[in-house]
Order: sequence, then C-alpha cells, then structure tokens
Amino acid sequence: MIKLERSAEEERAKLAGLAGDEYDAQWRRWREASKEVQAAVTAHAEASGASRYELEQAVKKAVRHAHDDPPAR
Repeated sequence: MIKLERSAEEERAKLAGLAGDEYDAQWRRWREASKEVQAAVTAHAEASGASRYELEQAVKKAVRHAHDDPPAR
C-alpha cells in the first residue's frame, strides 16, 4: 500500500504547472493511482478487521514522513 500511495503522490505532484489537455490527462492518471490506493486500503481493512480510516492515515503518514526524512549517507 505504501508503494501505491507513493505512486499516487508522484502522479499528483506532476500536476504542477500543467494546463489544459496535459492537466486533464495527468489528473486522470493521478485519479487512477488514487483509486488503486483506496481499493488496496479497503481490501486490507476488510480482511484484517482494521479501521479503514486509521489504516489509510498510517499509509499516508508513512509516505509523507519518508519525504521529510533526510537521505541516509
């Protein structure tokens, strides 16, 4: 799920600076990636009995904090 969320975030970031048809096409790629994340979170929550909301927040937090951490040297 973390890999899917990272992919969705990368697609979202690509929206910056786009307009018109390019923006629309990229927006569709981002929405598709986001749908994959949502489906994976839902399936895992249902299978494990975990809170869907808490699981989604944990995935988002893991991805955000990975970007905040400085690279290891």
